Amino acid sequence: MTSLHPRIAILLPTLNGEKYLAEQLDSLMGQNYENLIIVTRDDGSIDGTIEVISSYRAKFPDKFHIIENNGHNLGAGGSFAFLMEYVLAHKKELGLEKAYMMFCDQDDIWAKKKVELEMQFMEKAEKNCEDIPVLVHSDLKVVSDSGELIAESFMHYQGLEPAKNQFGQILFCNLVTGCTALINDALAKKSLPIPEKAIMHDWWLALVASAFGKLVFIDQQLVEYRQHSANTLGAIEKASHRSLKELWFEIHKMKPVPLYYELAVQAKEFSTRFYSRLNRWQKFRIKSTSAMRIRSGIVQRALFRLGRRL
Repeated sequence: MTSLHPRIAILLPTLNGEKYLAEQLDSLMGQNYENLIIVTRDDGSIDGTIEVISSYRAKFPDKFHIIENNGHNLGAGGSFAFLMEYVLAHKKELGLEKAYMMFCDQDDIWAKKKVELEMQFMEKAEKNCEDIPVLVHSDLKVVSDSGELIAESFMHYQGLEPAKNQFGQILFCNLVTGCTALINDALAKKSLPIPEKAIMHDWWLALVASAFGKLVFIDQQLVEYRQHSANTLGAIEKASHRSLKELWFEIHKMKPVPLYYELAVQAKEFSTRFYSRLNRWQKFRIKSTSAMRIRSGIVQRALFRLGRRL
């Protein structure tokens, strides 16, 4: 790649990732798209993670920018949010003209074409409108801790429908897996700061992109997503059809659902930040989602099912 291709910051927080980290770093160093820099910060590892990162920086000094730990453990979402803010504040130091960023987990493997292909889709999305917030993401393969294939498609495995990449649906179910995502400068600026009550950074970014810009899905598996005991998949199963008798029985034993409450709190945070800039339909969806803060399992479930069907 030549300097005509914009430099991309790959955000890599680490924590006790020694076991799989080298395999991930090899996949980053083997990308077809060469104009990238890995911006990394360790969140308090007690294994050999820091030594692995240091050895790769010694081999590829122009590819790594290490941020020293300040003694605080930020967690996964907090670490990515911190790195996003850092990149925006240090673009010149990192050699970035614009803050194109990708999110990298320490235990996955990227396809060689991942960065190159996602950047091609980004350039198409930004054509004639560079200031619009854009998020590009893809499908994944699911593999075991030893790398054996579990599922060819994460989307099919989880029963997700990329065609529903729309604001109203993303309020209830996030279709963006952070480790597949590429965002542009405009989306980073509009999304930050990511509130503490956001469920995850990728979910918040998906909401902002779908509300104010473009959310672009690539129907290819560009990441091998490693499934192991420290990294479990989360998904909401589609409700199965039940008889009236079964539904009536469930109503009487229903308790509030913590996840639905979290969805409502996240929606309320989004409303607080952006309400005046939403259109009429978006305002309706945000209000109905926020209403799930009610401590009634019956009402929560009714609102959730209604929201998923709209």
